[in-house]
Amino acid sequence: MDQASIRRLQLVQNAAAKSMTTSPQFWLPIRLTIDFKILLFVFKALNGLAPAYIAELLHRYTPARALRSADQLLLVVPTTRLKTRGHRAFAAAGPRLWSTLPLHVRSAQTLGVFKSSLKAHFFSLAF
Repeated sequence: MDQASIRRLQLVQNAAAKSMTTSPQFWLPIRLTIDFKILLFVFKALNGLAPAYIAELLHRYTPARALRSADQLLLVVPTTRLKTRGHRAFAAAGPRLWSTLPLHVRSAQTLGVFKSSLKAHFFSLAF
């Protein structure tokens, strides 16, 4: 989504939360919610919990030589031709977002641990 659409959605979400209750809501901002969903698909694809057609879009980074980055659980970020749409495709956005996560989040063993670690990481970024 483009930034203008995300900003409008964020305003609607804030207004809805404010009208429902007066206590502060600790919801993730829309941008981080979108990133959360994408990264959840990436984790599921890497661990065999997603359909095969999604898993086929992701490729683990394996360097040709012995490098320190070999055990960082990184993904190959494909190059895209179109800046406006190409970098938003799951095959490009997923690995790009995955590489920005801290290692302790990427190396989670179960889906539940990954979700809680990712949400904690995003809350630390947002608030």
